Amino acid sequence: MLPLLIRVFYTLSTNVCGSNEIFYSNHKVTSVTEVFVSPSLGLAHPVWIERFPWLYQGCTTRSVNGAVYDFGLFSGGSSTESVQENWSTLLGVTGANGIAHGHQVHGTKIYTHHTASDGLNIFPDCDGHVTNSPGVLLTVTTADCVPIFLVDADRRAIAVLHAGWRGIASGILDCGITALREHSGSRLVDLMMHLGPSICGECYEVGAEVFEALGQPIPLRPSPINLRRVLTQKADRAGIPLTNITVSDHCTRCTESDLFSHRAGDMGRQVSYIGLRP
Repeated sequence: MLPLLIRVFYTLSTNVCGSNEIFYSNHKVTSVTEVFVSPSLGLAHPVWIERFPWLYQGCTTRSVNGAVYDFGLFSGGSSTESVQENWSTLLGVTGANGIAHGHQVHGTKIYTHHTASDGLNIFPDCDGHVTNSPGVLLTVTTADCVPIFLVDADRRAIAVLHAGWRGIASGILDCGITALREHSGSRLVDLMMHLGPSICGECYEVGAEVFEALGQPIPLRPSPINLRRVLTQKADRAGIPLTNITVSDHCTRCTESDLFSHRAGDMGRQVSYIGLRP
C-alpha cells in the first residue's frame, strides 16, 4: 500500500440503548440504529443512505477482520504507522480526494473547506469542519464524545462537529450552524442533524460542574447526563425542526456495537466522516 500523504495545517447484530429516546416539546426525536455497511466504512445512517445518494456518511468501528481499526492520531492507542494506514484505507474506500481533520481541543473553532489537498490534511486546534465541495471528506474522531452531522440537502452543504461536554458548553453547535449558514446560506429550517454513536445518558456519570456548565438542573451527587438530549435542546432553541433531528441508538459503552470508549479504558478512536461524493 502506498504511504498516506499527510499535510498539517452486511447488518451488524447489536443491542441498542433505550436510554437514548428523547422526548422534547411533546415530540419524540427519531432514534436511528445505524447499519453496518462494510468493514472499512463501519456504521451509516440507514435513512440518509437512501435519501442522499450523493453523500457519504458514517462512523467506523474498532476492528476490521480482527485487526484494530484505530484513527487516533493524538491519543496514543496504536502505532503511528497503523493509524496512518487506516486513514489511507478510509480515503481509498470513500473515493474522496482529500480528508479534513483537526487536532481536537474541545473548543469551538470551525474550519471551512473549499477544497482539500490530496491525502490527510490536519488543521490546528479545531473541532469542526464545513464544506459544500465534492471530494472533501470531513472527519472528527471520538471515543465517547458526540459526533454531530449537519446536512443542508438543498444547497449540498455539510458539517461535522466534535462535541464533548466542554465543547457543548462553549457553543460548538451554534458555531457549526453559523459557519454553515455563512458559507452556504443555509436556513435552519432546511438543516438535518444527526447525533451519532457516543456514550449514552445512563453510562456517562459526571459531577455537578458539568450540569452547571451545560445549564442543566444541578444534582446533589455525581449523576448521569445525556449529552445528546442537551444537544437536542440546543438545536431546538436554535431553530432546527425537531422532525429534522435523529439520534443514534448506539452507545460507545453499553451496547455491543464494537466501538471505542474512553470511559471503558480505550485509547483508540473511531472516526465519524461525511462528504459529498466527487
